[in-house]
Amino acid sequence: MRKTSRLVPLVLSAVLALTAAACTQGGAGGETAKPDSKAAEIKIDPNAPGWKSDTSPITFDWYLNFSWFGSKWGADPTSQYITKKTGVNLNLIVPAGNENEKLNTMIASGKLPDFITLGWYEDGVKKMIEGGMVLPLNKLADQYDPYFVKVADPAKVSWYTQPDGNVYGYPNAAASPKDYETSGDKQTSNQTFLVRKDMYEALGRPDMRTPEGFLGALKAAKEKFPEVGGQPLIPLGLHEFGDTGNYSLEDYNQRSSILQNFLAIPMEKDGKLYDRTTDPEYVKWLKTFRKANETGLLAKDIFIDKRPQMEEKIAQGRYFAMMYQRTDFAAQQNALYAKDPNSVYIAVDGPGNAKQDPPTLSGGTISGWTVTLISKDVKDKARAIRFLTYMLSEEGQKDFYLGEKGVSYDTIDGKDQFKPEALALLNKDRTAFDKRYGSSYTFWMLMDTTMNLKWAPPAVEPFKQLEEWTKGKTKSFSQFDQVNPTGTSEEGIIAGKITQLWGKALPKLLLAKSDGEFDQIFAKFLKDRENAGIAKVEAYRQKVYEDNLKKLQQFMK
Repeated sequence: MRKTSRLVPLVLSAVLALTAAACTQGGAGGETAKPDSKAAEIKIDPNAPGWKSDTSPITFDWYLNFSWFGSKWGADPTSQYITKKTGVNLNLIVPAGNENEKLNTMIASGKLPDFITLGWYEDGVKKMIEGGMVLPLNKLADQYDPYFVKVADPAKVSWYTQPDGNVYGYPNAAASPKDYETSGDKQTSNQTFLVRKDMYEALGRPDMRTPEGFLGALKAAKEKFPEVGGQPLIPLGLHEFGDTGNYSLEDYNQRSSILQNFLAIPMEKDGKLYDRTTDPEYVKWLKTFRKANETGLLAKDIFIDKRPQMEEKIAQGRYFAMMYQRTDFAAQQNALYAKDPNSVYIAVDGPGNAKQDPPTLSGGTISGWTVTLISKDVKDKARAIRFLTYMLSEEGQKDFYLGEKGVSYDTIDGKDQFKPEALALLNKDRTAFDKRYGSSYTFWMLMDTTMNLKWAPPAVEPFKQLEEWTKGKTKSFSQFDQVNPTGTSEEGIIAGKITQLWGKALPKLLLAKSDGEFDQIFAKFLKDRENAGIAKVEAYRQKVYEDNLKKLQQFMK
């Protein structure tokens, strides 16, 4: 899930703790309607929710391209309530292994489930649209549920409108420029530099913003705390290394890199996209990480561990520091807090540039995290678009977030909010909460994380400090979304090759025995990407970036 979670705003802290759940493929039973059922013939009032015109039982197959997702529809009060209310039951399908293999197999078969949810950055989105495998949401709305226009965000619809004038996917967790205007001070980021609280304080809360201070703190931690629970301390933790890089350090996906954002490296200069990979500050810090490895401060674990192994070690408190997404270890943070509140991880000022500028952390953008599409094979077009419209509406968002009144929430002190016992469980054990209640976006496929702010409870420890630390440092990078070419276009193929080159070069840079060897490896990578045709990719990115600016200016009028 390395690639997806980067796009997730804060409210996902609870959601992403679901990673511990097993993969599943299933859902409660239910009747299914025939294609284009009589519901499509019912005259719909454009000023009223279309779903209310037909609440007879129907089951949709809904594919989520995330192997870690483990909740079953119909096993909790919230999904049961929504099915009873709308008549819609969901058979949730997730891949048992490699997501790309499963998705590509489905696309190759020419047959897709009714709904598909995947990261907006996945090649599969373009393949399904270009292959005519998914339906235009705008045309479905025109024909079956004009109420869609009243609940869909015009900015998000416009952003996802394709050259043919149609919009095929709708995002979740998306924040438009208007959202930043109205709630900018509340916008939070998932990107953090973390230290284990008790160890950090025992070392005198060292300043880790400079290379010298950073290396000194790692060295001091290793010397003072050589073991944790009888096992060696891991001075620094990072996201897992993959075939396209490492999200903590840079994964060739523009705005994503935690390190580059901590260094406040600009995305553009004078209207031109800036090559952050060759920025002197970034290279200096990569060499700092190389020096850490040379002096025994980078454990071999970080080069080979995958997320399950990392989660186990986080739960054991074996890392002193981490450059990591805070919501990705929510369950482990809770476990540490339960054992000893002082053993949790806290966010602190991490690596900084020479000017010590504050970080520019990536917040929610207009692209969001995932997009949901409706297949051309959908068993009932009318019911599908009406259910999607319901999910986007304030009524649907409230149902998916708060659940059923009297069960998981109530009106308390004049405000609709989680019942005390539900909130207590949510803050203590997210997995148990999902099974007991199923609210708080357990089913996050179309969650609106800005609308959610009106119901969301204030954060509590051990998560509050992490969340609060990112406020004021979080920026919108919407204009840089979707600039990377994908698919089988010439630029897409070149970009794919370059990301693979980087994925191989990055660990070699950190494992280099000297700065001289580092320079040789880095120079070879730059030469290889030039030979691969990076100039064409840069020209593509620049054009898309300029088009993005024009789109965003329209939204801000």
